[in-house]
Amino acid sequence: MKEVLLGNEAIARGAWEAGVTFAAAYPGTPSTEILQNIKADYSKDIYCQWSPNEKTALEVAVGAAIAGARSLACMKHVGVNVAADPLFTAVYTGIRGGLVLVSADDPYLHSSQNEQDNRNYAKFSKIPMLEPSDSQEAKDFLKAAFEISEQFDTPVLFRTTTRINHSKGVVEVGSREERPKPTDLPRDVKKYTMLPGFARPKHPVIEEKLAKLKEYGVTSPLNRVEMGDTSLGIITSGISYAYAKEAVPGASFLKLGLTYPLPEALIRDFAQHVDRVVVVEELDPFLEEQVRLLGVEVSHGKDLFPIVGELEPGVVLEKLAGVKTAVPAAAAGLPTRPPVMCPGCSHRGVFHVLKKLKVFVSGDIGCYTLGALPPFNAMHACLCMGGSITMAHGISKVMAGSTDPLNRTVAVIGDSTFFHSGITGLIDMIWNGGNSVVMIQDNRITAMTGGQQTPGTGQTLMGAEAPQIDIEKLVLTLGVKPANVRVVNAYDLKQVETVLKEELSKPEPSVVITKDPCVLNYRIKDRPMKVDPEACTACKQCLQVSCIALSMQGQGDERKASIDPNFCTGCTVCSQVCKFDAIQQA
Repeated sequence: MKEVLLGNEAIARGAWEAGVTFAAAYPGTPSTEILQNIKADYSKDIYCQWSPNEKTALEVAVGAAIAGARSLACMKHVGVNVAADPLFTAVYTGIRGGLVLVSADDPYLHSSQNEQDNRNYAKFSKIPMLEPSDSQEAKDFLKAAFEISEQFDTPVLFRTTTRINHSKGVVEVGSREERPKPTDLPRDVKKYTMLPGFARPKHPVIEEKLAKLKEYGVTSPLNRVEMGDTSLGIITSGISYAYAKEAVPGASFLKLGLTYPLPEALIRDFAQHVDRVVVVEELDPFLEEQVRLLGVEVSHGKDLFPIVGELEPGVVLEKLAGVKTAVPAAAAGLPTRPPVMCPGCSHRGVFHVLKKLKVFVSGDIGCYTLGALPPFNAMHACLCMGGSITMAHGISKVMAGSTDPLNRTVAVIGDSTFFHSGITGLIDMIWNGGNSVVMIQDNRITAMTGGQQTPGTGQTLMGAEAPQIDIEKLVLTLGVKPANVRVVNAYDLKQVETVLKEELSKPEPSVVITKDPCVLNYRIKDRPMKVDPEACTACKQCLQVSCIALSMQGQGDERKASIDPNFCTGCTVCSQVCKFDAIQQA
């Protein structure tokens, strides 16, 4: 039977067909839909969970694999940085049931804070890597990844990119491979306990595995040769294969699905049968460098194709076939529309106040990162998940001698990110005598990725009720003084400003918590606001809260602020910044 599946749907299907019984992840675009589809379609057979962060997701998957279950861990590319610690040692312990780590890379940074090529993680951590080129391969290769994992006693990196995750294709689906449920838990201390004495002998074993995997890749159907015009031989993988095949369908191809370790003998043989070799790949010259190290002459690679950004079919067509495409830029003629917070978002008023106070705001990953954009311009740094608190602490330590209020720091972080890795930053600040204000914007959800559960929502991915971790009690337990833990209404701008001023005056850590839920996820809506045209002076102060419900209408002296009731949620923030009482609830 055939179905049209998104790449992420195909990965979920592949996990089910492979007999996976355990899956864990931290949501992150472009990987989020994998577990959502497992929950929606396969939760009868696969236990799945959101974990507080990627490290814990991989660790629980390793535990499940050691117990004998085929286990899946999913994350976006930057999540692998968080999970790198257990990954590098899981290669040493090996597994019992198959273990696959999905790394969903994001070339061109469609929704990410950096652009990194996680193929390098396969080489760095010494684990095999598979790269699908379409939805069919996303399903089929995932099943193959589990077979390789168990055959070679190693985790497998399954690397996708945004175009694979979020593109649809026809997929021939199959049935589930039922596997015996683990009934025993054998003790094998030398295998699973990485004391130096037990770990040291493992390294040469890993090198032996990689050598065997090179031989495996020579005959594996994951790698295939498509001979055509021998004047041009293209070595490629992933979505780049689709672009190159479309550009020069008559050329000869070495399409690699197992891209680490590379099948050296197969590459050399392919190169001998073509006049010239061109390597087509996105981002880093991962394949090109390895092919060159084999002594194979590469006519072209990164001298033709960009090392940054997402590879475009038009670029590949022009470089390989010399055909220029006249595709206009997507934004040609359109007004610039920067992303903005949702109408009624509880973050809006907080950033209005932070801008007014002119403090240094150390931000984090989430919807509130939009506070860095105009008209707020109220976030001054953002590094990584959980980094807001630690950065603020470091800044405050260095600026400790300054009496200038502008040098005071506020760390802004959401509830999901606080649970992810912000907690340890707060512990650091408390332990080492920091004096920053930590503002936790607790909207009871992982908002930016579409509204996934957190340890504070009281529900698991599987729909079971769970204890709600109380952030206020948690920070008190960590050691923040009770007088320095404040809960405010994010929509009450005066209260937010007053409390922030009080806490900024203290020489010790403070935590200010907003508990207003995500307006989009919880569909919060009150009576919309309206503008009194007689009172409005067209000062445009209300536009400074950056709400899409607000605009200026009319010409000349008749030009006034206006509110679209279809967008307005009645949050009242715009009315609080109006100095002329021109905005009231309808």
